[in-house]
Amino acid sequence: MAALLKSLLAASEKAANIAQLCRQEEALFSLLIEEKRGADKNKKFLQDFKTLADVLIQEVIKHDVGKEFPELQGYIRGEESNKFENGLGETVVVQVCPTEPETAALLQKVLDRNQTASELLAAAVHQEMVLSDPALNDVTVTISTENMAVWIDPIDSTNQYISGCGDVVPVDGIYPSGLHSALVLIGVYNRHSGEPVLGIINEPFFQEQLPEHRWQSRYHWGISYGDTNLSSLSRPLPRVPPRVVLSSSEKRVLQKALVPLYGEQFCFASGAGYKMLCVALGFADAYVLSEGSTFKWDSCGPHAILRALGGGIVDFAGTLRAWRAGQHNSLPELTYNKPEEGATGADLWANRGGVIAYMHHDHIEAVMDTLVAAVDVV
Repeated sequence: MAALLKSLLAASEKAANIAQLCRQEEALFSLLIEEKRGADKNKKFLQDFKTLADVLIQEVIKHDVGKEFPELQGYIRGEESNKFENGLGETVVVQVCPTEPETAALLQKVLDRNQTASELLAAAVHQEMVLSDPALNDVTVTISTENMAVWIDPIDSTNQYISGCGDVVPVDGIYPSGLHSALVLIGVYNRHSGEPVLGIINEPFFQEQLPEHRWQSRYHWGISYGDTNLSSLSRPLPRVPPRVVLSSSEKRVLQKALVPLYGEQFCFASGAGYKMLCVALGFADAYVLSEGSTFKWDSCGPHAILRALGGGIVDFAGTLRAWRAGQHNSLPELTYNKPEEGATGADLWANRGGVIAYMHHDHIEAVMDTLVAAVDVV
């Protein structure tokens, strides 16, 4: 498991480099922002390019990790299809080719023969990543990868990645929007039990280096398996008074129901993964989402980190039902190996009941007591 952790961290750093490159290099960024300017003639192509940033990162992680761990090939999945139809009507399957020139040639087919953009991306795809993190040398966990699988969210909060600003000011440590909420999320889970085992959150836009205007990334990881719980983070203390982070589109009825617990301590942010990270970092005690708008690839990585720190992520609707029935001892934690019955497409892997991410068990008890006491919550 230590070797897999290092491999996934290296892949996450390469993914962060690609995400940064697409924002920093004019040949690539002009493609990202052109649709925003309203250029109709290339709208379909530009939409494809925006998706390509996600797909390319997804395929890089699948390629690099699958090459090192053949037993995981076929079990590394993300949300994106890797098939594209370019402006010439050609269907192109995006993949990492054996050589950099071959990858560049493939990307040219997707990017409407844009040689400069294709070569920049291909160079990033084939770059050798060397981690300089001495702390990883102390990780000696032995867990078989035979029964494991991987969920990837190559760029969580894509809208903020495309159009978000890098100079958004945080509110008590939490960025309400902007590039800081665009994350690379990787989660490893047990194929049989569905439990999250290893998680990585990479922040490609953690800190901007001036005067070069280059971004520096930062990553966090956690391992939770049996009696083993390890993380790059330390467990944060409960906040006094407690604070919750929510989506700006969260139902008003839920917000009203939470007022007795949180008072004015409401924070709003973009990106499901980022809000889960805020809990892991101690900027919020909980992230509550009543809608089924997140997916397994959003939550698997953060969930493993939270578990390693003593927290977790539970199904919102299922936990509410259990609490109302007096079943307080075994909360329905999210699992990652089974699709939703009766769903189709991406909804097969939706966290349909909503989620609550938390760090301290007594705090989620307070959340549930507060919600149950509110008459008009779901």
